[in-house]
Amino acid sequence: MVTHVRPEAQGDERGALLSFLAEQRGGIRRALLGLTEEQAASRPSASELSLAGLLKHVAEVEQGWIARARREAPAVERNASNWHECFVLVGGETVDDRLAYWEKVADETEAFIRSVPSLDDTFPLPDEPWFPAESVSMRWLLLHLIRETARHAGHADIIRESLDGRTAFELVALAEN
Repeated sequence: MVTHVRPEAQGDERGALLSFLAEQRGGIRRALLGLTEEQAASRPSASELSLAGLLKHVAEVEQGWIARARREAPAVERNASNWHECFVLVGGETVDDRLAYWEKVADETEAFIRSVPSLDDTFPLPDEPWFPAESVSMRWLLLHLIRETARHAGHADIIRESLDGRTAFELVALAEN
């Protein structure tokens, strides 16, 4: 489960960026190792965040950004009426099905990014206050996904350690056994 980004193995900027994104996804997946559904859904720190909720959120965010880059609607539209569901499992969702969904999203992200002619290509963003500009490049998109996922991988480390005291180093050993 440990993902290292080896500079010589990526071949190009696109491969390197996709590898850094995969590395951060691995951090969130690692934080979920060996937990029950109840543990994954619990909120053991001062934060309202849970590991299950972080998993759901990062998968939705990644899918939504790639959909926009493809000039399609996101699979889930979030607004004031359903934003609260972004960080909790609802309607029978499980950690396993969210992990499987995220794996599918990750595969789609890689295929899409590898298919675009240039990382300099741009796509339009909706006219909403939470979007940074009228359009962004594919490079910006990848950097944003890395930043978003890394931020939440750090949250996941803290939540996991608050749950049972296990650190990322201990979870790596667990994954290797």
